[in-house]
Amino acid sequence: MNAHSPSSDGALRPAIPRDARHARWAVSLIFFLNGASFCAILPRYPELVDSIGLSNTAFGLAVGLGPLGGLLAGLFAARLMSRFGSARTSVAFQLLASTSHLAIYVSGSWLWLTLALLLAQAADAITDISMNAHGMRVERRYRRSIMNSYHGWWSLGAVLGGLLGAAAAQAGLPLWAQGVIGLVVFGVLVLGAGRRLLPGHDASERSTAAAAAPASSPSADPGAEVPAAATPAGRRIAGMSLRSLGLVAALGMVLVFAGSTEDAGNTWGALFMRSTFEATPFLAGMAFVALQGAQTIGRFTGDAIVDRLGDRLTARIGALIALAGMSLALLLPTPATALIGFAAAGWGIATLFPAAFRTADDLPGVPHGVGITVVGWLARLGFFITPPIVGALADALTLRYALWMVPVYALGILAFSGVLSSRRRRAGV
Repeated sequence: MNAHSPSSDGALRPAIPRDARHARWAVSLIFFLNGASFCAILPRYPELVDSIGLSNTAFGLAVGLGPLGGLLAGLFAARLMSRFGSARTSVAFQLLASTSHLAIYVSGSWLWLTLALLLAQAADAITDISMNAHGMRVERRYRRSIMNSYHGWWSLGAVLGGLLGAAAAQAGLPLWAQGVIGLVVFGVLVLGAGRRLLPGHDASERSTAAAAAPASSPSADPGAEVPAAATPAGRRIAGMSLRSLGLVAALGMVLVFAGSTEDAGNTWGALFMRSTFEATPFLAGMAFVALQGAQTIGRFTGDAIVDRLGDRLTARIGALIALAGMSLALLLPTPATALIGFAAAGWGIATLFPAAFRTADDLPGVPHGVGITVVGWLARLGFFITPPIVGALADALTLRYALWMVPVYALGILAFSGVLSSRRRRAGV
């Protein structure tokens, strides 16, 4: 086997070890299952709302309280990964997540739905952080950007889950049956993926990458001015200086607005299509599919774009696309423009989660696993805060006017995008 293989631009890049290639596909499968398992529920939200008899405000409150489970559980992600490793943690908590999804399908009251969402979000938070942490291990072995492709697999799973959920709703498949099928299929697949993840300590590749990198080459653009060894001693929180904590908080804000944009399609897309256009169950589910489908394309093409433009410029272009697309959909509401608007929003935020996680994990002076945990925890604030706000606005006005929050989220991304790396990546560098 050659020690190097040619890249698309003719440059030589190091050959990828077989275990790293297998681990990449295993991590991709976990991302895929994580997206499919929960997102199959979303097109069936209108049935849950009708069967329980919820108002938009009550439903938005239940969905908004769910991320509290993630906010609380996410605090323990770094500790769990330190003890059990990111591989075992991601597999175990994805199994727990799929189990809790069955409880959502069979919810019979507002309290039941809320508690099921709390458990599901708690399990998802730890799965999310641990599978991203393991994905970063594999990316370091590849020595080029592959994080967007992981999130592309998540989006592909979300699209498939949304399509299956919409088709099941149209066919009248009982909610409980969809939940049982999902638990069995997704559970078997995630156990199989766990057998191909990387062994050893989670910091192994980070140490190797640090040894291989030139001493004058910073690992993360936002913190490049202050290498870890040169950071002055002072007040530290969770092992981070106040400056590093500020950078991590800003990265978290990028994901607050990105997550809020994604939630607009996840939670409200089907309800918006039904209430505004009296869409059929399948067409109503297409709002979510449009957002996730465009996001999938954006993520699978995102690594090449980020390698050329950097995370910062890519994020700013995406925010402008989301702003323009959703503004068009809300100013000129038709089923077609609505689907275009949700698609623009999905495309616009496609690279933000990988970009923020990568930047947080590479920040100088931030302990291993802490940056990615804190950013992932802060990201869930968007899923916690915005559903009740949108629900209350929808009851006070209409869902069409409530969704004007999405262009506001795009402005928030523009405001905080400066914290992302502006460095262009090159294969093998």
